[in-house]
Amino acid sequence: MGLCLLVCAGLLLAGCATAPGANPRDPWEPMNRGVFEFNETFDEVAFKPVAVAYKAVTPRLVRAGVTNFFNNLGDGWSLFNNILQGKLRASVETYFRITVNTILGIGGVFDIASEIGVEPRTEDFGQTLGLWGLPTGPYLVLPFFGPSNVRDALATPADTFGYPVTLVKPVALRNSLAALNAVDKRANYLRAGEMLDESALDKYVFSRDVFLQKRRNDIYDGSPPPEDEEPQEPDKPAEKP
Repeated sequence: MGLCLLVCAGLLLAGCATAPGANPRDPWEPMNRGVFEFNETFDEVAFKPVAVAYKAVTPRLVRAGVTNFFNNLGDGWSLFNNILQGKLRASVETYFRITVNTILGIGGVFDIASEIGVEPRTEDFGQTLGLWGLPTGPYLVLPFFGPSNVRDALATPADTFGYPVTLVKPVALRNSLAALNAVDKRANYLRAGEMLDESALDKYVFSRDVFLQKRRNDIYDGSPPPEDEEPQEPDKPAEKP
């Protein structure tokens, strides 16, 4: 419930923050920049130090196992969304990945499927909504969650609660796993963050443009049409062969 309220509040505030002459992809830029700065400060003060410490004290092999374990759990949600999108081949491959990695990879700690050439077919509910015809909507930065858009913001509660960790009991174990997953993901992006910090780029603009391009690639399964040929709606990608 709290997550839904957070997303709805962000959308409501965004609707009141449109600036004259704004970037059509980012009409709420003033508000988005404020949330971006909040997220940056929170990360610098609270999140990044934990990720740095985690990376410093945890052997590389162990960290790889942790990443693989959570990716294997995430494949379950990808399987569900591949099914919703009618992607038969991707669904079969994802089911195969889960089975192989869970059994032979010791609960997903080892990514055996990738080693034999079966790569992840990652999908989320935002992509599913796009396939179903819901327009992307303006760019939006969510507190704590970071770069998003209206469609992905609407999908965030489903993506969050659809992740298998949310089903774990007791609550203390669930929260510990969720925290470990978040810290591990942040640790994996430490080097990329350092490179961005060292550049003279506008971090907000860079993050926005990278996110928008990535989501466009995600929606079209890595093969987006030229932008001047892209239909505005619905966003309906073709499945990978």
